[in-house]
Amino acid sequence: CACLVGSEMCIRDSDYRWGNLPFHDVTNRDWYYDDVLYAYINGLMDGISMTSFGADQNTTRGQVVTILWRLTGEPRATRNNPFNDVSSRQYYYDAISWAYDAGVVDGFDARTFKPDQNVTREQLAAILYRYAQNEGYKTSQSGKGTEGYLDASSISSYAMKAMDWAVNAGLLSGKGNNTLAPTAGATRAEVAQIFMNFCENIAK
Repeated sequence: CACLVGSEMCIRDSDYRWGNLPFHDVTNRDWYYDDVLYAYINGLMDGISMTSFGADQNTTRGQVVTILWRLTGEPRATRNNPFNDVSSRQYYYDAISWAYDAGVVDGFDARTFKPDQNVTREQLAAILYRYAQNEGYKTSQSGKGTEGYLDASSISSYAMKAMDWAVNAGLLSGKGNNTLAPTAGATRAEVAQIFMNFCENIAK
């Protein structure tokens, strides 16, 4: 049973695969159909419009934090975030305030978060790793991690442990040519898949 953390919603695998999506750009022939369906039914992701999901669009930092906030049951922060570029009028304000307060995210500096910047694969791994640690989930999966990937040396030092964990946990895989592309963006379809895997394999 795959459950939304902090909620009573529970969708069994055998049920959600047969649901319907309102998005005209996602069909059951797409590799990411089950992932998008899971994220949508469990309230983690909406579309970019009422009828479009935008599977091939890059995911922003603000969007990722919002998904994580929804996964946690939309908790309230005990204090406001310090970032000058995170407006209280934006949809991600409460999510970023909570994530910063919980130690799940940092800014680029003390006053800058860049919520509309595309999230990189290593940033996404680091956010999920910190969240998993905060929630007491297992972060010591066995395996070779990033060892053997041709671009492993290009992973930022802050994200190395997180990337090892994400690869070992099956959240991230290679992007072709034996590379991980740690600084590349992550599409909305890829993020839906990563969060489904996270919910089913880590947050259980």
